[in-house]
Amino acid sequence: MIAIVMAGGKGSRMNLDEEKLLLKYKKHLILHVIDALENSKCFSKILAVTSSNSPKTEKLLKENNIELFHTSGVGYVEDLNLVLKSLNDFVFITSADLPYLDGDIINDIINQYDSKNIWTTILVTKKFLDSLHLTSNYNFSFNNQQCCYTGISLVNAKNISTLDNVIEEFIILDDKRVAFNLNTKEDYDLLSTT
Repeated sequence: MIAIVMAGGKGSRMNLDEEKLLLKYKKHLILHVIDALENSKCFSKILAVTSSNSPKTEKLLKENNIELFHTSGVGYVEDLNLVLKSLNDFVFITSADLPYLDGDIINDIINQYDSKNIWTTILVTKKFLDSLHLTSNYNFSFNNQQCCYTGISLVNAKNISTLDNVIEEFIILDDKRVAFNLNTKEDYDLLSTT
């Protein structure tokens, strides 16, 4: 299995002068996520997907000998589609702004994954997010609950050529380690208090 860390976005919702993934929570956010993936011992390769939107993040990753996959940075879906088309394996995709992500939760997610599914996305319930005082702009109904994306998916890249018409399966996992996704300055301020 290959891990992909999506690290090429602008982080525009944070409204910061610096790149979001260089914010620190014990260490730079991006390095924390890379460490969690390495500590899980689940992956034959870890790729950080970068773009011209995040030059300082890319520089930090190079300095830490992280393998990079450079994209145009047009958009998340376009960048992800480009990298998935280049792979022929099972892929664990994560956003790079999950400060509580750790090897144990990654193992839990992989153990719940059904490899017969082409695409499985990890969700949290809106109720759980509310309990953490977090918000999401992307709520939808699944299993009679309001749910939100975590930024984590498992994909059988061997069986897709594009992201069009892919049937998406879901797993709800109300766990702080996947729910706490830094999208706003308020999220980062809240992280400092937990």
